[in-house]
Amino acid sequence: MTGFISFVGSGPGDPELLTVKAVDRLKQADAVLFDDLSSGPILAHVGKDTDLIGVGKRAGRASPKQHHVNQLLVDHAKMYRRIVRLKSGDGGLFGRLEEELIALNAAGIRYEIIPGVPSACAAAAAAGIPLTRRLTARRVQFITGHDIYGKLPGDLNVTALADPTATTVVFMGKRTFVQLADILIKKGLPPGTSALLAEGVSGPHQHIQRGTIIQIAEKLANNASDLPAVILYGSLAGL
Repeated sequence: MTGFISFVGSGPGDPELLTVKAVDRLKQADAVLFDDLSSGPILAHVGKDTDLIGVGKRAGRASPKQHHVNQLLVDHAKMYRRIVRLKSGDGGLFGRLEEELIALNAAGIRYEIIPGVPSACAAAAAAGIPLTRRLTARRVQFITGHDIYGKLPGDLNVTALADPTATTVVFMGKRTFVQLADILIKKGLPPGTSALLAEGVSGPHQHIQRGTIIQIAEKLANNASDLPAVILYGSLAGL
């Protein structure tokens, strides 16, 4: 018999933003494999005898390879009955969920997916703004700011991303946003387009900076912190 794996989205970091189902799975877990951004107070819901395994990836730091994480999931499913794979934000948004599901399907291991609050939604809430606007921003687009090599992806739909009437959210883009902003402005996005940098969302070091896309790019060029962040730009209410 193999165990059952619950993929749990932990949200942006505040344990109060966990869903009821997420807390239930954490309390019942025999083992928890967690991301760096899902550690800290969130793990207070885990039992004292639960096996905790850190498998988080952070840019610029030594991190476990994805194939190693996949194998750990399979191995633990053979040792424990209830396993939680704890992912930051929502695991289905740039969270390497697909690779792990492929590994479990190949091994015949059952699983469920429990969504979490995406950091994009938490960032907008922290800033006191909506992601959409009734008349001027009817579309929201999420993109990743780096490819598997840590560089700006070369296959971005720049025309769509330069649409000032959309709300665009850039995940993992602090290192590449200066380059992206330059490309977008050359494509026709007005330099005065509203933008927002949300760092450490819902955590004790949360910082929200408002400005134009140029100002946010300059901020990141001159003083980029190590805090995880999302960047929003476009037709943002209240900015």
